[in-house]
Amino acid sequence: MPKKNKTKKRKTKKRKPKYSLQKAKKRIVSKKKYQELIYKRQHNKKLSLNERKKLDEALFFNYCSCVKSLKYDDKVKDYLEYPVCMSSIYKKRGFTPPKGVTQKCSKYK
Repeated sequence: MPKKNKTKKRKTKKRKPKYSLQKAKKRIVSKKKYQELIYKRQHNKKLSLNERKKLDEALFFNYCSCVKSLKYDDKVKDYLEYPVCMSSIYKKRGFTPPKGVTQKCSKYK
């Protein structure tokens, strides 16, 4: 019986897949439902777990699209897109932003 050659396989880095923001936005709630959920959260109404998840996802996608649009705008100075979008999407509505939301946006095109 012949001996088997032991060769080491090179480990290659896997590229992280980039997801489309536009496709992700299509899966979330409608504008009317979005406004309803925001109203409920602002006025301390009871939200179901499913509604909370949908609202958090919708806020996240809106934040990411805001950052992406301001990032390539010449009128906005560099790196000012993050606080501007954070303020308009989360802070002015009285919501606490989730941790690491800016790093999670890098997954999306």
